[in-house]
Amino acid sequence: MVERLARGPASVTDLARPLPMSLAAVLQHLQVLEASGLVRSEKAGRVRTCRIEPAALRMAEDWLSRQRTAWEQRLSRLGEYLAEQPDPADERSMP
Repeated sequence: MVERLARGPASVTDLARPLPMSLAAVLQHLQVLEASGLVRSEKAGRVRTCRIEPAALRMAEDWLSRQRTAWEQRLSRLGEYLAEQPDPADERSMP
């Protein structure tokens, strides 16, 4: 849904059409996205139109970027630690 909304506003019906879930399930997902501030919707008559909130999406992207950096540093340290450890196969072949 977020990927679709990144291309522009869409009605709930349009968002639901390609998804293998009920309209009620789509509405639940949209409620979560709205509660998080990532999506905003407005109703005109019987049509509810949703749009992405770019500022909130940028904040999420910034957070993910910071987390990615921390994860990469941790994995790098783990790789260095594992490279320093003796190979268990070598220890088994010793008399």
